[in-house]
Parts: sequence; C-alpha cells; structure tokens
Amino acid sequence: MTSDKGNKLARALPRTSVNDKLGTDARLDSGSQKRIGDQLRAMYDELMQQPVPERFRELLDQLEKKKDGAQ
Repeated sequence: MTSDKGNKLARALPRTSVNDKLGTDARLDSGSQKRIGDQLRAMYDELMQQPVPERFRELLDQLEKKKDGAQ
C-alpha cells in the first residue's frame, strides 16, 4: 500500500529541470564576487600551510617507486 502512495506522489509532482527554476541570468555583483574570492583564497592559503599527513606521504612514496620501476 505504501508503494502505491509513493507512485501517486511521484506522478503528481511536475518534472522541471534545475535551469527552469533558476533561470540563466543569475549573476553576482562584483563586490560579492570579490568577497567570495578573498574568502576562498584565505581558506586555500590556510590549507596549504598544513603539513601533509604521514599516510599521504607513504602513498606518494609508493607511487613514486612504482613510477621509477616502470621506466
């Protein structure tokens, strides 16, 4: 009985694409773009200051050894 209800609900909802709802002219003003860019740069800079985890170093070393062995 639950599956019948679900099927009826699914058919009752109109099928529209995301583009139909959002439109194609969505824009940010230059001030908003600058703020977002500044925040992304700050987050990226902070991320780049963090050390590489030891497990990642081990994986990179393994890949490098395989690469050297394949040449």
